[in-house]
Amino acid sequence: MKTMPYPVRLPKHLLELADLRAEDQQVDRSTALRQLLYVGATGYVLELLHKGRISLSKAAELLDCSTLAIVQKCQERNLVFGASLEQHERAKAGTRSKG
Repeated sequence: MKTMPYPVRLPKHLLELADLRAEDQQVDRSTALRQLLYVGATGYVLELLHKGRISLSKAAELLDCSTLAIVQKCQERNLVFGASLEQHERAKAGTRSKG
């Protein structure tokens, strides 16, 4: 994963939260902030996927992981994305009856 520096102003309470995480995870503050940012980004990307605003491949690209990892993250959170199994079955049945 390519990283780049980016200046940002953070509220004091978020820095305190990062310090708590840093202590808990035995990492430095910068690493704790990146971890917290990734957790938030993951939640947001999965929400966009769930709403149909982005594709599975785009979600994987944004989180720098495989599509399988995205599917697993959705399953862990009981999130459904794309068409449901029932919708696929209805579509298949409709396709067969037209042909």
